[in-house]
Amino acid sequence: MAWFQNLRDQWNRFFLIRWIRWVLVALLTIPIKFYQWIISPALPKTCRYYPTCSEYALESLKIHGPIKGLIMGTKRILSCHPWGGHGHDPVPPKGTSLYQIFSPPKK
Repeated sequence: MAWFQNLRDQWNRFFLIRWIRWVLVALLTIPIKFYQWIISPALPKTCRYYPTCSEYALESLKIHGPIKGLIMGTKRILSCHPWGGHGHDPVPPKGTSLYQIFSPPKK
């Protein structure tokens, strides 16, 4: 019966971690959705990227989770200025390391 207790504890830990991740993503999504629904319609369309920075942040949270998604969304927002990048910049696929995300593109 000890093995069953251990297995049950592992499953409980697994679901607790998934629940915490879901809650963090939901909490981080709220200010982004507020911006998209309330603030963004009142501003002119000036985003230099496709998808927009807020769409990128939501997608990165959904794909990569709260920690990596927040880092990626913040990096994207900080690069959105006249001297930054522009054009099509999709969210990297799941499994991409932060080192690959922050390293300069190879030419």
